[in-house]
Amino acid sequence: MSRRRKLIIAVVLFAGAVLAAFTLPVPSPAELRDWAAGAGPVTALVFLAAYAVLTVAPIPRTVFNLAAGLLLGDALGIVVALTATAISGALGFGLARWAGRDLVSRHLERKAVRAVDERLAGGGVLAVTSLRLIPVIPFAPLGYCCGILSVGFRPYLVGTVLGSLPGTVAVVVLGDALTGGTPPALVACYGAFALAGAVGLVRIARGTAYDGRIGQPATLDPVREEIVRAEPGQHMRRVSEE
Repeated sequence: MSRRRKLIIAVVLFAGAVLAAFTLPVPSPAELRDWAAGAGPVTALVFLAAYAVLTVAPIPRTVFNLAAGLLLGDALGIVVALTATAISGALGFGLARWAGRDLVSRHLERKAVRAVDERLAGGGVLAVTSLRLIPVIPFAPLGYCCGILSVGFRPYLVGTVLGSLPGTVAVVVLGDALTGGTPPALVACYGAFALAGAVGLVRIARGTAYDGRIGQPATLDPVREEIVRAEPGQHMRRVSEE
């Protein structure tokens, strides 16, 4: 497919996602309970499909996590919410990589873009996990960014599941699903998750800079290194011949 056609598709998809986020009414947990009650035994599957598809757009996941506990109970709600989170993250990543990767490839040589790209890709699972732990970072846009940059799919998916696990469990178990309120214990959890994510990002930033300082010179001149390693053996052979 031509780059121009991909650009058109990417713009349409992005505009549709933004339009959906601002115009579609986000149902309350009580409304979701009434809606899912008509599904009967397949409530979990219907809820999983709705959660996974709707949150590909930049729609907050919190209401779905609250409803998961209300509709399905803590244990099943956590399993369904995490599964839907993984599916939604994979869909957003895949769409962004297919439609948007070619569009940003020409800009990856810019210093600022390259720095972000290298840190995310080099940080791997830890980078994605740390970012997912910080509650204020939107779920869907982060998936889009990872898709158009050089983050591998497997590290992204593993990091998404690991980083989303604590927050999902906290919301399903501690969230007030009927009122949509935020209990103090949940606020404390959010603070702890954000701190853990920030620590992970600091480690990645320092580790990348450290590797850049000491890792590069070791591979600057492999031919010279090979000669240095070969010289002692050649000297020993000359001594034995004499």
